[in-house]
Amino acid sequence: MLGRLILCAGPIGNLADAPPRLAEALLSAAVVYAEDTRRARILLDHLGVTRPLRSYFAGNEAERAGEVARRLEAGETVALLTDAGMPTISDPGLSAVRAALAAGAEVTGVPGASAVTLAVALSGLPADRFAFEGFLPRRGEKRRERLRALAAEERTMVLFCAPGRLAADLAELSALLGEARNCVVCRELTKMHEEVWRGSLGEAQRHWAESPARGEVTLVVAGAPETVPDLERAAARVEEMVAAGTAVSTACRMVAEETGVRRRALYEAVTRRRRGGAG
Repeated sequence: MLGRLILCAGPIGNLADAPPRLAEALLSAAVVYAEDTRRARILLDHLGVTRPLRSYFAGNEAERAGEVARRLEAGETVALLTDAGMPTISDPGLSAVRAALAAGAEVTGVPGASAVTLAVALSGLPADRFAFEGFLPRRGEKRRERLRALAAEERTMVLFCAPGRLAADLAELSALLGEARNCVVCRELTKMHEEVWRGSLGEAQRHWAESPARGEVTLVVAGAPETVPDLERAAARVEEMVAAGTAVSTACRMVAEETGVRRRALYEAVTRRRRGGAG
């Protein structure tokens, strides 16, 4: 009989936020894999749980995933615990889930506190739809591509920021998204020195350049203002294409895709313009 992998969410700061079912899940496991065994031991001691601990972090993830798979194939229950939040969400664990699925083992989990959802809720920015970006790439073209993509994102955005790179992240976001874009910097959520700073990206850049951040940082940024397609300008573009020899239906389809104007509304506007010109 195959074993079971339990993904265990760890408190993001305050140990009292550990869900009651977490202790039960950890006690059911033969072994607990943890991103940082020292921090995991503090949590297990708090919960009154004694279990063997094995490290599971970015540097040994490939090796440990194979080890987890072998344990699951032997019928063991294995718990995977991260320092804060849920495994696989900007934390190690995806390789373990894939190894478990490949082995045909059950994968379940114990949910818990989330810096992402807490930061969005505290921000006062729209939270019905939001985009979680995790950590930005540190450098190079991948970083530039990600930042360019964020400029057009209309949903509220949530990012994790290393405290030493917060000012640099804010500077680039401010340059691309505009200094006036609203943001909220959440630092050390649920911990003794919790701080929620609100302002514009430009203000945030200056503030955190002068007062370097310490601890865990979650950044929430307002989405781009929704753009209203210009129907008349789009209709004029269709007429230019038709004058150059493009069929009306084809021109309407292409311009609708480019501008976001509804194709039917665009066709009706072009028809009205052409009738008006003919009269």
